[in-house]
Amino acid sequence: MTTLNDKKMVIVGAGSGIARRIAEDATNQGAQVISVGRPEVDLTDEDTIAALAERVGDLDYLVSLAADHANGPVTDLDRDAVHRAFDAKVIGPILLAKHFAPRFREGGAILLFSGVAAWRPAPGRTVMASTNAAAATLAEALAVELAPLRVNAISPGIIDSGAWDGPGKDAFFRTIADRNPARRVGTPADISSAALLALTNPFLTGTTLHVDGGGRLA
Repeated sequence: MTTLNDKKMVIVGAGSGIARRIAEDATNQGAQVISVGRPEVDLTDEDTIAALAERVGDLDYLVSLAADHANGPVTDLDRDAVHRAFDAKVIGPILLAKHFAPRFREGGAILLFSGVAAWRPAPGRTVMASTNAAAATLAEALAVELAPLRVNAISPGIIDSGAWDGPGKDAFFRTIADRNPARRVGTPADISSAALLALTNPFLTGTTLHVDGGGRLA
């Protein structure tokens, strides 16, 4: 297993609780972490992606957690919202790969984020299911095209990352925990440990790691 000591990692979509935990854990293991959010890079604007790659220079690892949801009944969906969702999860990561791929050092890796909705679609979550499934397929395609650069994806389940905070959270989490084979919801630490594994294992590529407590099977 490769260590993170003196490795340069770029995290796109830095605003989430999961992104912050990955950055913290990687930093504690010796990595130089560059976390960027929408003010620094707009995944709908290729020029900002190219500019970010130029500023970063050589790197070892790239993680994309960007998301922009377009939830709701198909009959009510807004076309621009659907486009933004695909920009965040699919088109943006393709452009990140385009501009960063030539800059990776030997042993480098890209990590994309899918999600359990791709395997458990639900009413009102058609766009989320589609973008997450596309992200998993994109990881496979990029792993082949960019080899030996490794590309993987993580598919989180329901994670207590702050995104679910609000009325009804406790009851929702109890329902999820009762249904999941793991009998609990996930934490940012669960996802971070899997993310660092995917980045540092030199024989892991073209794979989606399901870190969902078995939620896709429930």
